[in-house]
Amino acid sequence: MDKRTDTDILADIETQIETIDWWAAGAAIASISAVGIALGLGLPLLSVILEQRGVSATMIGANTAVAGAASLLAAPLITPIARRLGVRMTMAISIVAAALSAIGFYYFTPFWTWFPLRLVFHFAITALFILSEFWINAAAPPSRRGFILGIYATFLSLGFAFGPWLFSQIGSQGVLPFAIGSGVILSALIPLFLAWDRQPIIGDHAAGSFWRYLYLVPTATAAVFIFGAVESGGFALFPIYGQMVNYSEASAAQLLTAIGLGNVLLQIPIGLYSDRVGDRRTLLLFFAIVGLVGSLFLPFLVENWWLMAATLFVWGGVVAGLYTVGLAHLGSKLGNSELASANAAFIFCYAAGMLVGPQAIGFSLDQYGPNGFSLSLAVFFASYLVLTAARLSMRAKRT
Repeated sequence: MDKRTDTDILADIETQIETIDWWAAGAAIASISAVGIALGLGLPLLSVILEQRGVSATMIGANTAVAGAASLLAAPLITPIARRLGVRMTMAISIVAAALSAIGFYYFTPFWTWFPLRLVFHFAITALFILSEFWINAAAPPSRRGFILGIYATFLSLGFAFGPWLFSQIGSQGVLPFAIGSGVILSALIPLFLAWDRQPIIGDHAAGSFWRYLYLVPTATAAVFIFGAVESGGFALFPIYGQMVNYSEASAAQLLTAIGLGNVLLQIPIGLYSDRVGDRRTLLLFFAIVGLVGSLFLPFLVENWWLMAATLFVWGGVVAGLYTVGLAHLGSKLGNSELASANAAFIFCYAAGMLVGPQAIGFSLDQYGPNGFSLSLAVFFASYLVLTAARLSMRAKRT
């Protein structure tokens, strides 16, 4: 039996770390951090302003759903664009486009103008998301990829948590929140320029469609669809729900921060535990149950802000596991040659969820008042619970 000393193990770790291109990884992480902060600040900010202008929750949901449409449009186009322009140039253009559209929400007040602004903003944000993830995979060796992607996911979650907190501090009045959001996005240009000579090369176009992966591993693609719907719709419309149950603007934003912090602190433990589970679908089933129960209990928690915050902290972290474990489940079922197309389908389903979620939750708020918020969330989780339970039952019958 090979007995290695602590010194030997540390030496191996140091050797592996030295193979990581930290400049390239840092550029990707900085970009995704800007994405997280911009979305965490922008989603509640825009919803609150539209509500103040008398726009209905249904129309606010429709406007927010443009984010999903933009992502659906961007997913198949970004790689060909980056292949022609290069990863770094495509990212730089996307950063500038996102920053300009972010400040544009302040200067363009007619409601209809916010639809093309949302389209440009989220197309650019999706490009940054896709290319940052590609870049960080290229910068990390296979033996350290999980470690780097863990840092990547943590910074994204920190951005989502910091954005609502920032909103709670600066409010929705004046140009300041828009200027800060735009400035945060532009700051991603700095690490990008520092890593300008380290861009990854996108290979030649590979034949084959990703459409079949939508149903090849349904528990994975459905998991990210549900997460996209709940995250996008819930984040955007939670401030409206908060006002309906008599929370202040700042208090509702701080509850969003609690959800984001749960995501930050629970994803690594969830990911580590998922590696020890024989069938990750059992873990996904548990996440759906937690999501369903938590959603149904929201109306009973509104009278106690601290209890609500504690519940949302756990609920948000567990529900975010649908994305993390869903992606891990997808990878465990497919070979490396299929993962590129499968991941494209995975992102497509996430974008589809972003399209459906805000519209469904906004409609439910208009029809049923504050209880419509928890009801619509519960329907999403219940539908996924049925699917996952059915897949596990089919497996049990085969064995």
